[in-house]
Amino acid sequence: MSAQGTPSAAAKTAGVSKETPKGAWTVTFLLFLFMVVNFADKIVVGLAGVPIMTDMKLEAEQFGLLGSSFFFLFSISAIVVGFIVNKVPTRWVLLTLAVIWALAQFPMVGSVSFTTLLICRIVLGAGEGPAFSVAAHAIYKWFPDEKRTLPTAILSQGSAFGVILAVPALNWVIVNHSWHYAFGALGVVGLIWVCAWLALGKEGPLEDTQVLAVTEPKIPYIQLLTSRTFVGCVIATFGAYWALSLGLTWFTPFIVKGLGFSQSQAGFISILPWVFGATIVILTGWISQVMMARGYTTRIARGVLGSVPLIIGGLILACLPHVQGTGLQIALLVVGSGLCGAIYVVCPPMLGEFTPASQRGAVIAIYGALYTLSGTIAPNVMGTVIQRAGSMLDGYMTGFTINAVIMVGSGLLGLLLLWPNTEKARLTRVAAPQARELKGAVSPT
Repeated sequence: MSAQGTPSAAAKTAGVSKETPKGAWTVTFLLFLFMVVNFADKIVVGLAGVPIMTDMKLEAEQFGLLGSSFFFLFSISAIVVGFIVNKVPTRWVLLTLAVIWALAQFPMVGSVSFTTLLICRIVLGAGEGPAFSVAAHAIYKWFPDEKRTLPTAILSQGSAFGVILAVPALNWVIVNHSWHYAFGALGVVGLIWVCAWLALGKEGPLEDTQVLAVTEPKIPYIQLLTSRTFVGCVIATFGAYWALSLGLTWFTPFIVKGLGFSQSQAGFISILPWVFGATIVILTGWISQVMMARGYTTRIARGVLGSVPLIIGGLILACLPHVQGTGLQIALLVVGSGLCGAIYVVCPPMLGEFTPASQRGAVIAIYGALYTLSGTIAPNVMGTVIQRAGSMLDGYMTGFTINAVIMVGSGLLGLLLLWPNTEKARLTRVAAPQARELKGAVSPT
């Protein structure tokens, strides 16, 4: 049957799959909370953007630099930690990352210089760079391949709920007390998660990383990282993350300074893209898992399902400068950027589909390190465009148009390149000679 949209006979007759171990959903929920804290940490600078710029007398370009600084070490730390979790239990890596997040928040509680704020955001970014990749790797030790899309969607939802839950609370602190205390509150919440993980966090029983590192056939990293599906995942998610990083840094300032809402009103409005995005992510995870259960190829159930919403979202966002009325503009921004969420659900399972488990941590981490490079670029680009535009609103609209073009282009390339099922077959042939050698080495004959 065609890989373009019909059920795969092989998938229908696949037979037995591993059972999901007891405790898998408890760990999934804890890692969901891990991502809630992760994105609450990310959003606080954007949410407090106007008070920070006012108190510290920052220009738009300086604030854009502050937004981008979070990503200066983000990718490097993601790659380094990705190789570490190929051999070290994820339980302890996740604990270390969360401690770094918490400690990086406390210097902002008192008076702080721009340099100190910048350094703390860089340190926080270094701690948060590996977060999603390590958490996904940890979850995949609890679920077999055909059951991974839904837990990945739940993990991804930590980002949306991190904003949905944190924005009202943090905005209340900012409006009624100070933006300094918002950072301190996040530090305390981070330490609470550390205690919960120490008590309940466990390593998944389906894979023993240390044993697999010795016994499992390897595929050269150069072949994994140049495979068209890996390249497609990086490009497609790069475009989605461009929109996400703009949302983290510039959405609230746009609502306040661009559209004229108050800081209190902006706190509510800032939640809307994440509520819509949460719906898209959970829906994508559920649809993908249903399609796979019905025998569709992962090309369709993951690759196409993730890429098409990215293209549609970009086209919707491109309409933003050409409509009148703040309500309609907000609606287009919410829907256009929210549709990006589908790609985050499908890419890690696609990479896990053809990557040996003993190499998966590094491959997912390198994928994360590459696509999040857009977070280093996008906030700075928006700040520069705003500062050099004829008016602030014109600058925002130009920045969102750039975002739309990047989303459409990355979505189209993702649609062209994402073929995980055929990638798996090709790379398995590469590993076959090594597998025979390993089998011969352990054979008593």
